[in-house]
Amino acid sequence: MVSALISRRFLKPRFLNSGFYASLYHTISNPLIISQQCINRNPCQNHSFSLFKPSQFGIYDIEFCKGIGSLSNFQLVVHISTSPSRLEQDKENKNQSSSNVSSGGGISWIDLYLPRLVRPYAQLARLDKPIGTWLLLWPCVWSITLAAPPGHLPDFKMLSLFGCGAFLLRGAGCTINDLIDRDIDTKVERTKLRPVASGLLTPFQGLSFLGFQLLLGLGILLQLNNYSRVLGASSLLLVFSYPLMKRFTFWPQAFLGLTFNWGALLGWAAVKGNLDPFIVLPLYASGVCWTLVYDTIYAHQDKEDDLKVGVKSTALRFGDSTKEWLTGFGIASLGGLALSGFNAELGWPYYAFLGVASGHLGWQIWTVDVSSRSDCNRKFVSNKWYGAIIFGGILAGRLSS
Repeated sequence: MVSALISRRFLKPRFLNSGFYASLYHTISNPLIISQQCINRNPCQNHSFSLFKPSQFGIYDIEFCKGIGSLSNFQLVVHISTSPSRLEQDKENKNQSSSNVSSGGGISWIDLYLPRLVRPYAQLARLDKPIGTWLLLWPCVWSITLAAPPGHLPDFKMLSLFGCGAFLLRGAGCTINDLIDRDIDTKVERTKLRPVASGLLTPFQGLSFLGFQLLLGLGILLQLNNYSRVLGASSLLLVFSYPLMKRFTFWPQAFLGLTFNWGALLGWAAVKGNLDPFIVLPLYASGVCWTLVYDTIYAHQDKEDDLKVGVKSTALRFGDSTKEWLTGFGIASLGGLALSGFNAELGWPYYAFLGVASGHLGWQIWTVDVSSRSDCNRKFVSNKWYGAIIFGGILAGRLSS
């Protein structure tokens, strides 16, 4: 037997869409009788060799050299590059990012800057989504500003206390909601990655964190007068009962309105030590109707999942008539604000701001695409500016009265 040495030299392959490299060393023992000249050919054209599809590879220059005689065995060494290209990697990363966002797992400042141990608690309190704090704070600010003496700015200390209180109470409300709804959240695409639902935090850890939040909130409440302390503590009945309402009624958004706008009563009481029903009740009712507008828009994000899970919402109740219902609630909200401002003897600038606010609310209602989750969320978040416009009007009206 005469051994023939076959040396195969592979030049660097030119790939259109490949990038990570793997080396494949393939040893073949096969008795062959070869008697021919040195040849050049592409192995992908040889069907007995094509371990991979030709489209996966570039062009190889392969050189076969043989000695004279027969071949008892030969060793074949192949270097193959099979990784995705940068273009494919970018596409894959983009798809992964989209998947994370759609499931509520998008990266926020919490993931970038907070210690790993603290992150689940920050997510539980929704620190990366401040819109809830704004929506809870605005009715408090409206009421405190209405209670200011004519021609004077609102009490800055009260604004600061209520700002901290809104931040803490909103976080506590989210914790309560996640603890009660953990069985539902696992079945809803937008909420399945929340800390308690995903198992990142145990229910006991959530309860412990809730106790910490309520303790801090109690420290804020004790800074107010006795009348306000009782009124503020009574709001906890609404805070704890709201998450259960979606199981029993199509109007959980109304209960959220009663909860989120309690500050319309509490702000006035903290300044005055009493309640003026002719001012605070229209303000409170206005806030409830406003909440029905923005939270119905928000609920349209989850209507498909809500149907599967079996929970209720005004989004499901209103259906195709959503915009007509929201128009009615928007008119009622603006009417309550006008009546409250009139009874509080606010100056004419208040009504000019009220006209701007009505334009903003009308824009939300008539341009929202209730079949688009992103547009519903965008319109929902824009309500922080609606609250700011009303505050500007009350402030201007009080200073000019």
